[in-house]
Amino acid sequence: MRRPGSSHAALHSAYPERRAPRLGSLDRLAARVVGPFVRQCKTWECRRSGILERIARESAGFIGLSDRQIPAVVEALRIRLSREGFHPDLAARSFAFVREVAERALGKRHFDSQVLGGWALLRGMIAEMDTGEGKTLTATLPVCTAALAGVPVHVITVNDYLTERDADMMAPLYQALGLSVGRIVHGMDPPARQAAYACSITYCTNKELAFDYLRDRLVLGRHPSRIQLQLERLYGEPSRARQLVLRGLHYAIVDEADSVLVDEARTPLIISGAGGRGSEQALYAQALALAKRLQSERDFTVDARDRKIHLTLSGEMKLEEWSQALGGMWKGPRRREGLARQALYALHLLQRDTHYLVRDDTVQIIDEYTGRILDGRKWEDGLHQMVETKEGCPLGTLQSPLARITYQRFFRRYLRLAGMTGTAQEVAGELWSVYRLPVVRIMPHRPSKRRALPDQVHATAEEKWRAVVARIEALHHAGRPVLIGTRSVDTSEHVSRLLAAAELPHQVLNARQDQAEAAVVAQAGAYGRITVATNMAGRGTDIRLADDVVPLGGLHVIAVERNEARRIDRQLFGRCARQGNPGSYEMIVSLEDELVATYGGSVWAWVAALGLRTAGSPWAWLYRMVMRQAQRGAERLHARGRRDLLRSDEEQMSTMAFSGQAE
Repeated sequence: MRRPGSSHAALHSAYPERRAPRLGSLDRLAARVVGPFVRQCKTWECRRSGILERIARESAGFIGLSDRQIPAVVEALRIRLSREGFHPDLAARSFAFVREVAERALGKRHFDSQVLGGWALLRGMIAEMDTGEGKTLTATLPVCTAALAGVPVHVITVNDYLTERDADMMAPLYQALGLSVGRIVHGMDPPARQAAYACSITYCTNKELAFDYLRDRLVLGRHPSRIQLQLERLYGEPSRARQLVLRGLHYAIVDEADSVLVDEARTPLIISGAGGRGSEQALYAQALALAKRLQSERDFTVDARDRKIHLTLSGEMKLEEWSQALGGMWKGPRRREGLARQALYALHLLQRDTHYLVRDDTVQIIDEYTGRILDGRKWEDGLHQMVETKEGCPLGTLQSPLARITYQRFFRRYLRLAGMTGTAQEVAGELWSVYRLPVVRIMPHRPSKRRALPDQVHATAEEKWRAVVARIEALHHAGRPVLIGTRSVDTSEHVSRLLAAAELPHQVLNARQDQAEAAVVAQAGAYGRITVATNMAGRGTDIRLADDVVPLGGLHVIAVERNEARRIDRQLFGRCARQGNPGSYEMIVSLEDELVATYGGSVWAWVAALGLRTAGSPWAWLYRMVMRQAQRGAERLHARGRRDLLRSDEEQMSTMAFSGQAE
């Protein structure tokens, strides 16, 4: 009998994974037309399953269970789950048993809301649970059930901090059930990765996992059979099977699913090999020098919305004239103009302390969604070296692409896939059309006490910053802890300077202070505490309130900029009022914010033309409309970019498959 989650691909492939078919135009049309009805049916099925009643009946049999009897129950469950799969009655028994053991091993018992969330995950859905509802504990129900059935499980988080925290926090439960747990973090060597992936349960980040998969694909080539790899084992150590890190793609539960499956799906993952340094330093320096001589709007235009540089005819002619004396690679027009565009991109679209940091003479990319450093990541096609030259850093090694994949194609290859997040409804259609993952809303364990205060939209940045400092000062004197959310390192440090000038004590959490994250977060809920943070504090961060703060109204969150998606704003606001505690949030923004300037569109142009950017309440409704339009414009543009990337990726893979090339 097949093991749970197995398929034809799992049984007969040397590397178990799903062969996801390419989606044509008719498939996409069907997903848009029929998708909402299918999603609703699956949601109704999940809610009407009666899983809570079944678990209640099964739980009665475990109440008097002694610790010495647990191994026998574990073994019986292993055998039945392996043979019978995850049918509702057996899954209910497993959930009931895991909940009983969790109470003993962790001192925590799953709430009914967490049980429903776990059931949705086991059924291959996205469980939308409010922030603070305990998604880490929720995941243990399907994780343990699948692992007991012999299915390797990957629990995917968004950063190394959460990987280590969640694995360590849940380890006593897994150990009590006889399950091994591994962790994958940046910097581990291949033998350590193999050992971690060999565990029953592996906690890892999406980036580390996807790159490990690409490395395995480079080892495997074009889908070798299991027999081929078994024969290679006879050769000893050099065999491909011994070089593989993963055991295939069996079952993944993605935490912060909208961030991983949607936000980060705009950029393909590329593994590169060293391509040498040569005399490139002088070439990049020449390109930057020429780019600085070009005049904006006359010689080139910057498309901030699509993040592209366009050379005008005037710019092309000037480059041709100026490069005559340089010779070499500057003679060819395509190469010459390509270098100029890269230099202009580095100068005008990549800003220090917003898109990257310079640390120890090294350019480090900042993740725009999480505010964290992307260790080991580099821009391709020489752009990274161009930025290094711009900042006066030693030139790194040029990279040549060896393998690439998008998150869309990668996660569709899992035999079983599920996810959880606090913000999925806005992208429910995309999650279904790309991954066939329905979103089911899980009601909170306790009613939320989170209060939303009206947005403050100011005409100028100067007015905004005065209002921000005044608001923080008032809350600080009242004793309430305050979390100020920013979009970039630069803005967080600007807020820090304003608070220092006002003599307000505070802590800063951004990519420069990433090593102190746990300590800063641990104190953010204390009496009168002021914390300034980038989006590092926007996901997975549990800010615990001090006892003397609760009567004062709890944590107050201030967003000083709108993000490019409403979901990311909601994640920030979710840091307050968790698990029934009080809390509040508000936005203090301006019409000079980057989001409005980039995505404001026709309404913003109309406001500017009529000179309506003045202080005062008469235009408050118009300001709010401009902000909403800008944010929705960014969401539409990014959604289109993800669709275009997926189609381009699928077309490229079809071409490579036809030519017989590997991935």
